[in-house]
Amino acid sequence: MIDFFRALFDPDLVFLRNALLLGLIGSIPLGAVGTFVVARRISYLAAAIAHSVLGGIGAALYAREVWGFAWLHPMLGALIAALIAASVIAWVSLRSQQREDAVIGAIWVTGMAIGLLFISRTPGYLDPMAYLFGDILLVTSADLWIAGVVGTLILVILLLWHRQIVAVCFDSEFAAIRGVHADRMYLLLLLLTALTVVTLVSLVGIVLVIALLTLPPAIASLRARSLGQMLLCSIALTASFVFLGLGFSYTLNFPTGPTIILLAALVYLLGNTVKRVFSK
Repeated sequence: MIDFFRALFDPDLVFLRNALLLGLIGSIPLGAVGTFVVARRISYLAAAIAHSVLGGIGAALYAREVWGFAWLHPMLGALIAALIAASVIAWVSLRSQQREDAVIGAIWVTGMAIGLLFISRTPGYLDPMAYLFGDILLVTSADLWIAGVVGTLILVILLLWHRQIVAVCFDSEFAAIRGVHADRMYLLLLLLTALTVVTLVSLVGIVLVIALLTLPPAIASLRARSLGQMLLCSIALTASFVFLGLGFSYTLNFPTGPTIILLAALVYLLGNTVKRVFSK
């Protein structure tokens, strides 16, 4: 870890500082929104939104290289795809008569298939694995700006409507009786999930970002006595996992995304084990 601390101040290793900043910025919306995702038990919906992001990334890369849309950043394409997927999933969950699991599964695989097709037709060498499992070399200053804007927007929305979202998470029917627009709040939660997913796609990847969205809140729930404690603890845990995961991956020359997630998974398993032992 000493080498990692030294590397953070190396002027030639800007990508490492960018990765750490992205992780610390993204830990706030990830911890906050992840708390509501876990409380509402919609992790599988969040996973579908996350995987559909590849379609937007692939389309943006293709449009930039083939059509000359230099302004179209891959994360902007990811953001658009995530918002569309969240809207469709919310409509299916609330209005459609089709089997919800089948439609969500279709959105999941369709987004990934579209992304892989666009990437395969984009000139030059593009490695889909970098987007699926993350690559700190992909983190740019533009990613930091996008993450900062998105994170700020998420926090503002949560501050304005956190009471209604909390009510919908625990009992949507009772919330509707009390005058809360439960369907709108449910759609808002899925849109916030979509925005949150995009913030750390460059660092941990599409496949692994859902783990970072759900594992810290799950760990926090083992000890937290209120939703507020769970939220704050989730943010702190997410930031810690990103920092330590980056440090271990740099020191041991491991892939960054999997290292961060494995660290979170180990802490979750350890926490569950300790809780079971002391609860007997």
